[in-house]
Amino acid sequence: MFKGSMVAIVTPFKKGSLDEKALADLIEFQIKSGTDVIVPCGTTGESATLSHEEHHRVVEFTVRTVNKRVPVIAGAGSNSTEETLELTKFAKRSGADGVLLITPYYNKPTQEGLYQHFKKVAEAVDIPIVLYNVPGRTGVNMLPATVARLRAIKNIVGLKEATGDMKQVSEIIRLCGRDFDVISGDDFTTLPLLCLGGVGAISVTANVAPADCAACSMPFLPERGRRRSSYTTNWSLSMAPCSSRRTPFLPRHRLLSWARSQRNSDCRFVP
Repeated sequence: MFKGSMVAIVTPFKKGSLDEKALADLIEFQIKSGTDVIVPCGTTGESATLSHEEHHRVVEFTVRTVNKRVPVIAGAGSNSTEETLELTKFAKRSGADGVLLITPYYNKPTQEGLYQHFKKVAEAVDIPIVLYNVPGRTGVNMLPATVARLRAIKNIVGLKEATGDMKQVSEIIRLCGRDFDVISGDDFTTLPLLCLGGVGAISVTANVAPADCAACSMPFLPERGRRRSSYTTNWSLSMAPCSSRRTPFLPRHRLLSWARSQRNSDCRFVP
């Protein structure tokens, strides 16, 4: 649903107040430079230091200025479930195309607590939700099994992944499938995550180099150009069938037969 170069746009201030002209100029700069999605009120937009009134105004203003030219994913997360609900409901009323919900910070919820937090919001507000896992900031790591449980909820459509752990990324993609949007949450992991089957990045660097960031993700998007579907091969291999615990790998001739069947259907150049 959300793919390509997505900017975690900054929130400009002037003399202590939101500078709407500067924000409008930044949005125009991003769209003209090829940015695919605008993300206001993320952590780069200083969501944690905005008042509710400022947060509402940034989301509302961004949606109006973008005017459906590209999708808008509004930051709406909090360590309070009720506050997350309020911000998510406001984002939907404002016309945002989706919301970005961070795992509750400082509280260190259990995996079941994370599941119940996101489930409650998803069931209460019918809007596409991108989860955000950044344990270095929040103190809690949402594990692949928990992401897979949440993926079963129809309006939870993706994950901004910022653990820096490519093994965890691979496991999430394996468990959630290729129609679940796994998005890089750190600029330095964008390329490896795309190679594993991710669909883009919510980028800080895109604030200053949007055209370059868009160019980085473009070759990995099948609708933008031609690329070898190595990530599809990698995903298929991760799903290779095994037999029992006692015989963890298939006989070589059966594994080769399975690999050939996957190649015939998946391993092609995609226009």
